[in-house]
Amino acid sequence: MNEPIVARHWLTFTAPKAAPAVATTTVLILGRIWNANGAEHSVGNAALMVVLAAGAAAAGAFASAGRAGDSVIAGTAFAASGGLALAGVAGYADGISLPLLLWALATTVAYGIAARYWRTDHRESVAHHRHTTERREEHGHIERVEALRAGAQIQVAREGAAYAEALAQALTTRAALPGFDPTVLTRAGLPELPTSEITKEN
Repeated sequence: MNEPIVARHWLTFTAPKAAPAVATTTVLILGRIWNANGAEHSVGNAALMVVLAAGAAAAGAFASAGRAGDSVIAGTAFAASGGLALAGVAGYADGISLPLLLWALATTVAYGIAARYWRTDHRESVAHHRHTTERREEHGHIERVEALRAGAQIQVAREGAAYAEALAQALTTRAALPGFDPTVLTRAGLPELPTSEITKEN
């Protein structure tokens, strides 16, 4: 059976591609708002962001260590560490040039990391689509072969029924001819016809 074709909205394609830029831009904007509300040159706020960023980075390092490391948790922790560092610089710095530089760097790194996952996801999607297509073609081929086989069996059965009907009609017609004697055919070496007893009774 053919699967229904579902048209995906353009936002489903655009949203994942824009997510890294939206995330880093949001952090930059929040950092500058924080800067405007008293975080500029605040050593206590800067120290807090340094501690939080270092803690997130350490959590990411512990999550990725060893064979049982979870890459999702590690990636999330490192992303949080980078976001906190960017927010700290955006909040502490008095100018916009350094926060913009770090924003560009963070956005580039985020897209670099995301592109790896996008490639993996694309490869898996292509492999799944290829596997599905191959299975569909294989099942379609089997269905066509079975349909041909069933058609051939039906045709053979029809031909056999038509032959049996024609034979029965020929035997009936021959038995009705004047002077027909099935015993003569039997004496001549032919097998006894099934209508011979009917003829004898008549």
